[in-house]
Amino acid sequence: MGQKLQQAFFLIRLKYLPKVCSAWRKFWYGVQGMRVGNGTALPALHTTWPHQVIIGSNCQLEPNIIYKYDGVWSKGPSIRIGDNVFIGSGCEFNINTGITISKDANIASGCKFIDHDHGIVSGLRIGAQPSVRAAITIGEDVWLGVNVVVLKGVTIGEGAVVAAGAVVNKSIPENQIWGGIPAKFIKTRT
Repeated sequence: MGQKLQQAFFLIRLKYLPKVCSAWRKFWYGVQGMRVGNGTALPALHTTWPHQVIIGSNCQLEPNIIYKYDGVWSKGPSIRIGDNVFIGSGCEFNINTGITISKDANIASGCKFIDHDHGIVSGLRIGAQPSVRAAITIGEDVWLGVNVVVLKGVTIGEGAVVAAGAVVNKSIPENQIWGGIPAKFIKTRT
């Protein structure tokens, strides 16, 4: 009897508990204004302003994704995630202006998106510098490898691939493969 009970608890913990927790998170964040599409489970995450997040349908999100807003409270979404997007664990969206991830994108674990930066004018304390901001756009069917960093003002074109560990500080055209620090063109997808 003890082994059967153990198996039952294991099954509940493995199969049903994640679904219950996801449903609770969708309800809780939904009350606060987050919109999550059908077929998308909501794992453990951190967000400062849930009403600024829109997540599409059939997305696969791994745990511990951070949606961090460095700007003040504002109306409307600051991050839009399209349908059928995969986002790996530990990704961070550091948002001041806006980040858009189009449908069918694959974002590997540990990627960071930062849509703003401090100014670097001499004679003014760094902490007092005005923020320099520009939105980030990730196109359809893009693949970002593990630990890619995408900086302000970048647009990554449809079908592009970015190698693991790259720092993307300028826009990438469609169907190109880039890598390195800073990211540079490697070749065109064929």
